[in-house]
Amino acid sequence: MIKRFLPLIISAAIFLPMIFIHSCANTTQSPTGGDKDTIPPVIIGINPLPGAVNVPVEGTKLVFRFDEYVTIKDQKNIFLSPPPEKPLKARIKDKYLVITFESPLDSNTTYTLNMSDALADNNEGNKFPGYTYVFSTGPVIDSLLLTGKVQDCNTLRPVKGATVMLYKDLSDSAVFLRRPDAAVKTDDWGYFCLPYLADTLYRLYAIKDESSNNIYDPDSDLIAFVDSAVRPVVRVVDTLPEMLKYDMLDTLMCEARRVDYKMRLFREKPSKQYLVNKARTSDRSAYITFQAPYVWIDSLWFRGYKADQVISQFNILQDSLVLWLNSRKQAPDTMHLFVNYRKTDSLGRLQPALEHLKLTMPEGKKLRHKIPRRQLKHEDTICVYKLTATPETVEQNGFELMFEDPIIYENFDSLRFRYLNPKQKEFVGEIAIERDTAEIRRYIIRPKDAMLPGYEYFLKVPHRAFRDINGFWSDSTEVKVSLPNDEQLSSLKAVMCGVDRKIIVDLLDEKRQNVLRQYIIDSDCTLMFPYLKEGKYAIRITDDGNRNSIVDTGSLLEHRQPESVLFFMIGDKDLLEIPASAEVEQEINVKTLFEQ
Repeated sequence: MIKRFLPLIISAAIFLPMIFIHSCANTTQSPTGGDKDTIPPVIIGINPLPGAVNVPVEGTKLVFRFDEYVTIKDQKNIFLSPPPEKPLKARIKDKYLVITFESPLDSNTTYTLNMSDALADNNEGNKFPGYTYVFSTGPVIDSLLLTGKVQDCNTLRPVKGATVMLYKDLSDSAVFLRRPDAAVKTDDWGYFCLPYLADTLYRLYAIKDESSNNIYDPDSDLIAFVDSAVRPVVRVVDTLPEMLKYDMLDTLMCEARRVDYKMRLFREKPSKQYLVNKARTSDRSAYITFQAPYVWIDSLWFRGYKADQVISQFNILQDSLVLWLNSRKQAPDTMHLFVNYRKTDSLGRLQPALEHLKLTMPEGKKLRHKIPRRQLKHEDTICVYKLTATPETVEQNGFELMFEDPIIYENFDSLRFRYLNPKQKEFVGEIAIERDTAEIRRYIIRPKDAMLPGYEYFLKVPHRAFRDINGFWSDSTEVKVSLPNDEQLSSLKAVMCGVDRKIIVDLLDEKRQNVLRQYIIDSDCTLMFPYLKEGKYAIRITDDGNRNSIVDTGSLLEHRQPESVLFFMIGDKDLLEIPASAEVEQEINVKTLFEQ
């Protein structure tokens, strides 16, 4: 009987699964695959165990077993302290992370391995929250810790990814010459915790390590330092908030961590002096730049020109020099510039050096006398300048008159300033002329009378009012400006009191990236910031200690921190909210700010 139905049974065994598979392939709703995996990887095994001692200095392998398959997102974030001579090697094998070392470890040393933003699971990319692993090549684990924050010296914003370093060698040269005795990377909040330290004195530094070699290079790295030697006093406990790994979006927990030291990251002025760049910019102009500021130039000259035919202008740091030739003589194809200056030699000393620079026209640009007449543009035959005025800042900054080349003839008396009142009645006004002390081609023109809303102001430059070094005369132009009349704009009145030093007051945007207005003061006064849009603003106050009206950087070898920068705060907020159509008045006590 069974034999009779055997062919039917075999056929059913073959075709029924095919029908089922076909049905599944044509379903109208695809399978969901279950809930999305949002759980990050978890370590379920470590070899050697955390806290292991007498770990061999050679041939050591660290193995971390995870509960799922993981991948390395950024190997630089697997960071060993103290850093080894050669970078460690990290690889994934099955569900294991294997760490090996290319150079021997130091003897009798406590090591910490930090993993932050380094790993994620294979499927959904859930980031491993991080882990700090400790072991020792000696008989004990050091047990102290030290914490702090690293900030940008100008914005006081936290610096992520800075390398914080401790040195038992207290000499100033250690950070230039050797790897640190302990190191760690800052997190999103600029925060660092250096755990498992010995009870001894250290020098504390932070660098933005561009070459990732854990050694300070002043030509490329930023640096921060603590003035005196430091000694850790807090003992490591796994449950301390400073030892835990947090979600960087958890503001409350991240801000609650202990901070022993606040460090301000800055870029040092280069110490080696030499000529780094040169260029010809037009028929009669060129520039040269130097590596370090305040270059010492004994003399310079152009071949074929007299000394009194050379016009020169340094920038404020005196590391860049712009040169013009005030001569009607036809410009040469190649300018020959000779610079006699003090250059740093191989022993680090400033020694006299003479350099001969050959300056040719930039590629694609011709000398003016070699351009066919029919190809000459109007700006090739006139004294070129720009006359500008910004409605929001014209009261403070006036009209700006900027020439492309220095002028050798001026007739400011010919300028005409007039204005129309709301009834369109015309008046003639008086102006004051100021030449910029830092830029010889720039002039500021200010109305002598206060500017009024609803009025239209006109400044006219007549034909042939100026002549430049090329012998060209200026064209005429007229600029019109009115004060903003948008009723939604607001004003801020900053009442500055307790001003016991020279300070630079900057109004910045919410991101602290752009300076919108600036004042330099040295006594109590009221600063006006009119025509502000609704939004958030920052008020930065810089202690101009050397009274040179610029924000000066620091010096590591001179043990000089960058000039102090503070942001005015209301409560725990460092941004000032300006509503629409408002007149905001804010008192700022400078002395109190700097004493906090």
